[in-house]
Amino acid sequence: MNFIKLKSGTSVEGDEIVAYKAEKKYSKYIYLIAGMHGDEVESVYLLNHLLEYLKENEDLDLPLIIIPILNIDGHRIGTRTNSHGVDLNHNYPTADWSANFTDKKYHPGAAPLSEPENKYLIKLFAKYSPKLVINFHSQKPVLRYNGNCYKIADFISEFNSYPISILSEDHDNPGSLESLCLEKYDVPILTYTCPIITEKRSLKDIWEENEEALTNMLQSTILEDFTK
Repeated sequence: MNFIKLKSGTSVEGDEIVAYKAEKKYSKYIYLIAGMHGDEVESVYLLNHLLEYLKENEDLDLPLIIIPILNIDGHRIGTRTNSHGVDLNHNYPTADWSANFTDKKYHPGAAPLSEPENKYLIKLFAKYSPKLVINFHSQKPVLRYNGNCYKIADFISEFNSYPISILSEDHDNPGSLESLCLEKYDVPILTYTCPIITEKRSLKDIWEENEEALTNMLQSTILEDFTK
């Protein structure tokens, strides 16, 4: 695939937030996002390898926008939060956003959408309408879907055996991108959580256990409902 580099965003510290869009124009796009939490290096590694795979396969034609690292400051210094100490996944303008938090690593910010990293993502959404979002995280492996994307989670799970769950109505994650996608954009979102590195599991191992799932997803017809 051929990609064009979009106008970059800027982090709290002034670092560049890079985004790539498929060269061909589409009315709506599938967003692939990683590094929302800066200490989740596994998610970044996964998406960067997937981007390289896409660049090497000219036969693929998909309406993709890829943000390899949203929280560039946090990624650089190894923190979950950005340089304001804000958890970007509690900072979106949802109906359940709250200024309350139980742990500083979940700080939601002074107000919804107060952080430049999230403002950049919302500007992209406004210019390039989303039709599906796949948000890569790393912690305990799970494929959590919100909205009409169960079949994608099921397809991926056939390859990597990650468990599937649905975002429950009583989930304790106010101000999340998961909630925002359905509330404001009526767009399904798959939160793709891969495992973390350990003494027995390297970044390369994590890519290898997901490579077949992700590359087959892109080559199959499973995304066709989101490419029209």
